Amino acid sequence: MAAVAPAAAPPAVEILSVEKTYPNGTRALMPVDLTVQQGEFVTLLGPSGCGKSTLLKMVAGLLEPSDGRLLLWRKPVGQAEASGHRLSFVFQEATLMPWASVMANVRLPLDLAGVARAEAEERVMESLRLVGLDRFARNLPRELSGGMQMRVSIARGLVTRPTLLLMDEPFGALDEITRNRLDSDLLQLWQSRKLTVVFVTHSIHEAVYLSTRVVVMAARPGRVVEEVMIDEPYPRGPEFRVSTAFAGHARRLQDSLLRASAEASGSDLA
Repeated sequence: MAAVAPAAAPPAVEILSVEKTYPNGTRALMPVDLTVQQGEFVTLLGPSGCGKSTLLKMVAGLLEPSDGRLLLWRKPVGQAEASGHRLSFVFQEATLMPWASVMANVRLPLDLAGVARAEAEERVMESLRLVGLDRFARNLPRELSGGMQMRVSIARGLVTRPTLLLMDEPFGALDEITRNRLDSDLLQLWQSRKLTVVFVTHSIHEAVYLSTRVVVMAARPGRVVEEVMIDEPYPRGPEFRVSTAFAGHARRLQDSLLRASAEASGSDLA
């Protein structure tokens, strides 16, 4: 099992009474408090509209909170790299440049950072090997399957050598077989690269399979309703998906989501 950093290490993420209200008055998130320790794989689970992606984008610095504070390794968002840490964000879609090769797509963050071409290409090939696509470096995105395109997107996220990986439903549009395979590959990367991962999904089964901890969220307005530890050993293989333990965790998460949904419906009728 991948070891979570000792308590003495600073948390990777601290979300302190963070909330979000948009200019039109829509309250996307009630105040949220959440701490993610280094080495954890934390999944935000909930229905559409519960603020999962909003919260993740605020952690990434892509959205500003309306109130509260966000810290990465005890520093404000945007200053974490000064302490030697980096974060990468993997979006729902692969968002690849269709006219550029796989290598050029993965190299983009390094080009923007002014990394020398020789070093950049060496790091690109390292990232492509990690996701099993080094043989496709010269291909165009249209020549790849949907699952392979998502691997390219993950390689682009890894090429900066992050310590924190934020992932916003990256496998949601893929078929179940491809999704399960990429989930397994992601766990291997998490362990081998000693990453901290915050992952967004609406799939109960994906949350159970991947996570050390699942944060259950509800909508209208978005809020955290429960945190569930998935205290099962790694590596996790196909047999875990059909185990009694897996079914028990899935049932608990389903019950939590159903209770949250009922509460939301009740408040709508009030």
